[in-house]
Amino acid sequence: MDITADPSATQPGSLAHWLAGHADLGGDALAGLVALIEPLGSQAAIKTVANSRYVFASGGLAQLFECETVLGHTDAELLRPDETTALRRVEQTVMAQRHPVVSEHKLEINGRRREFSVTRLALGQEFLLSVWHERTEERHRESHLQRALAQIEQQQNAIEQIRRELQLGSGRDDISGLYMRPQFDDQLLREIDLSSREHREFALVVIALDALPAAVGLGDEAQQRLLEGIGRMLRANTRAMDSACRIGVQRFAVLLSGVGLATAHARMEQLRRQCAAQIVVLNGQDLGLSISMGVSSFPHTASRQEELVAASEAAVHEAQRRGGNQVVLASIAFG
Repeated sequence: MDITADPSATQPGSLAHWLAGHADLGGDALAGLVALIEPLGSQAAIKTVANSRYVFASGGLAQLFECETVLGHTDAELLRPDETTALRRVEQTVMAQRHPVVSEHKLEINGRRREFSVTRLALGQEFLLSVWHERTEERHRESHLQRALAQIEQQQNAIEQIRRELQLGSGRDDISGLYMRPQFDDQLLREIDLSSREHREFALVVIALDALPAAVGLGDEAQQRLLEGIGRMLRANTRAMDSACRIGVQRFAVLLSGVGLATAHARMEQLRRQCAAQIVVLNGQDLGLSISMGVSSFPHTASRQEELVAASEAAVHEAQRRGGNQVVLASIAFG
């Protein structure tokens, strides 16, 4: 790259255009760029294309290669023959394409297998610029994470299988392990009757599963994993006196007996946060778990079954309209 070329030959706003107009600062600018990328774990080098000899290398590159110096050496003097061949093959592609190319390389350095991401760019016809970034530890962390996710997935599958066997014939939903819509309707009527006679309040929460990008394209199995996750969270976070049910394909409801609106909101906000922190795994991928909630209260929001359900449904729709993953209180009519 000739930085002293006519500025009109380069695109306005590009680094080359600026350097062409400030040739006196070109050396400092390039040295500054190298100094800025080194703290990010990246090392720059320039080599001669004809003989693959390094004519410039930032200090950290020698540390990556675990040698005294890279400057003046060739890849053949630093690496194994098969690794040198692989590097040379990519370099020839870069010189032919004339635009930046990113490639991954696995190199054995002092008996240790290490992984690098290398970005290359041709500098004229004679030189090649490269920026090296080691990925070894990152790849190890990714590998450990994948193994941990696989173990979590196995455990979740085992738990759900045991739960299904124990609940067989109980009338509960096979996927979530919760009671179904008929039981919910019956329990809601009883709760309204009891609360009316004893002059106490209770809360009704409708819960909807939010659409998640990670689950898109994974089909019914991903949906089943998420519904199982919600079921586990509701079974673990509701009292014996409460009633958690599955009332639709992606709808759940919770009756919080003897609980006012403020307490219900606080408890559901805690549940929402716990769901957001849950790991739900399918094929080694964390799907995440996001829910929206609408909370209404008897008798403050409404005193009839249909009105209570409608109020909670309207609130959960509002929660999803706002982007999901939140708790919304049903509006209270004053009059």
